[in-house]
Amino acid sequence: QVQLVESGGGLVQAGGSLRLSCVASGSTFSIYNMCWYRQAPGKQRELVAGISISERTNYADSVEGRFTISRDNVKNTVYLQMNSLNPDDTAVYYCNARRMYWGNRYDYWGQGTQVTVSS
Repeated sequence: QVQLVESGGGLVQAGGSLRLSCVASGSTFSIYNMCWYRQAPGKQRELVAGISISERTNYADSVEGRFTISRDNVKNTVYLQMNSLNPDDTAVYYCNARRMYWGNRYDYWGQGTQVTVSS
């Protein structure tokens, strides 16, 4: 079991920056692939960025070049640095930990943190 707690959300003007953090506890952080998802009102949850246990990263096209995901296995934390924010980035951002084990997928979610970008 992994417990995830996000922080760092808030209200920011268009063009501004925020850094989200997600602290994990309860299990060995380094064995999990980590992702950030977001969900805007009336829309499906979508993958924003992911970082593997080998620190390979991937991004949604909409955030490529603006967002950076990173992890610190000593601090059990994954970060999402968000630059050049625009109102379309407004959503609840969720941290996800995922592990494949013996053919089974294990997913854990945080409670989410609100990001609001004003125009």
